Amino acid sequence: MKQLAILAAAAAIAAGQSYIGRLDTIGGTTYDWWVNANVRRSLINSPQHGVHAAWMYSSSNSGTNFPDRNARYNFYDYTFRQWNWSDPDHMQSGENIFDKRAGYGSIDADPATGVVIVAGHVAGTGGVQVRVASDAAPGAGIFEYSDGPSGEWPDMSIGDDGSCHVGLLSGGGLSYSRFRASGGWDSLRLLDSLAFPTYAIAASETGPSVCATWVGDSGAFFLLSENRGDTWSSRTQLDPPPAFGGDTVTRFSPRGPFPFFDSQGRLHLVAAVYPEVNDTAYVNPAEVWHWCPANQPRWAEIHHAGCLPENMEASIGYDAIYADRPSIGEGDEGDLYVAWEQFDSSNVEPLTDRLRAGVWVANSWNNGASWWPGRMVTERSTSSHRFPCIIDRALPGEPSADTVCVLYLMDQVAGFFVQGEGPATPNPVVCQFIYPPSGAEERPASHVSGHRPAITIVRGVLFLPRDMTEKFAGSDRVPGPVLLDASGRKVLDLHLGANDVSRLAPGVYFVRVESSTGCLTTKLAIAK
Repeated sequence: MKQLAILAAAAAIAAGQSYIGRLDTIGGTTYDWWVNANVRRSLINSPQHGVHAAWMYSSSNSGTNFPDRNARYNFYDYTFRQWNWSDPDHMQSGENIFDKRAGYGSIDADPATGVVIVAGHVAGTGGVQVRVASDAAPGAGIFEYSDGPSGEWPDMSIGDDGSCHVGLLSGGGLSYSRFRASGGWDSLRLLDSLAFPTYAIAASETGPSVCATWVGDSGAFFLLSENRGDTWSSRTQLDPPPAFGGDTVTRFSPRGPFPFFDSQGRLHLVAAVYPEVNDTAYVNPAEVWHWCPANQPRWAEIHHAGCLPENMEASIGYDAIYADRPSIGEGDEGDLYVAWEQFDSSNVEPLTDRLRAGVWVANSWNNGASWWPGRMVTERSTSSHRFPCIIDRALPGEPSADTVCVLYLMDQVAGFFVQGEGPATPNPVVCQFIYPPSGAEERPASHVSGHRPAITIVRGVLFLPRDMTEKFAGSDRVPGPVLLDASGRKVLDLHLGANDVSRLAPGVYFVRVESSTGCLTTKLAIAK
């Protein structure tokens, strides 16, 4: 007997009025503006050990000094299936990482040992300097420190040899240094002139590649090193994606592109963009796009977000566009997952007159060439869900294959206290586990909603709904729906209604429908 299991997590997300999956509150903070620029990596999977999470912490509720500001850490242990530091008062959950007041940068874990390393900046003898904290063992919460060069807002990524590649604001721009536990810090080198930390850095865990990205006045840029940071290429400017058309100029979000190397060493960038018309920039609408040099074309649209200006009932507020701060990770079978924050035009915080945001997720099954429609995974509520970061690698078997996690802030009053937009509140920091449903002999259509019509397999028969061709096949001049295997080879021509698939071998398949404007592809797994 055949059963249907839809592996794409985004497809399991109902169109947005409740939290999807499991929601774990792992900490709290009143410091509600986490980073100057893009979301730095804040959620890491060490597959043999557990999940590392870090966030910007303070319990201060007045003033602007935040004397207890720190990076806070929690760890989900795979052995015990629980977080190491949990308290009934979420503000007490987690452990401080640094031994003094710190500004938080990013985290990563050594691929060989599973030990987490956290970058931040602290006050040093000669001014602000970078400090990295290394845990004694996976999830121990016992940190040792190494002070690096002068600078602030470090972004850090660990490469295949365990080296920490650090980008920081220093010397008038984006600078780079490398830290190795056995060899200390390399000399600081200036990569490009910048006045604001709009950069990010990523290193491959399977090869020598390192990438630095940033946004400047004239656009978005990246640099590559193919020898673990020894030398760097000349900077390359990213051509913006074909987002808005006409005489509209496409601009990159000041938060900048988010870089990521997948398990095959391929580079991926995700970025939010907004329109500029007649030298006027608009925060609404906004789009999220994916870029990969291995794809043709390199850019692929993930999501369009926005509303008519007259329907936008309040301001977005400081340091954001309508859909912003995307981050990217990878599933067990190579699927890509992207999460971002997106505002709701009618969900208004009356105290500050700011729109509240939700967290959205989309995924791709073909290296980012095309994407499932985005789904909101958070509840439309009185909280504003901000600064989401998706985990770098999916969690095998937790509770099922290709479980992904998203870390984010649940701001109790929309509008940043840190920036004077609203009051201080004890905001929960949460990790949301998003997983596909288990296989079932018969799955109701409501389990796959939105733009994707439901497809079911019952006793070896695949049912293709009529609305699949009515909605997506705009002409009888295009091919009919087909079933493809994992390599993209056609194995069966499909028709409306029942299709016998009982003789197909177990594995991953795709139902594909073409139209005059594009195609719809639904991923299935057929198992005995």
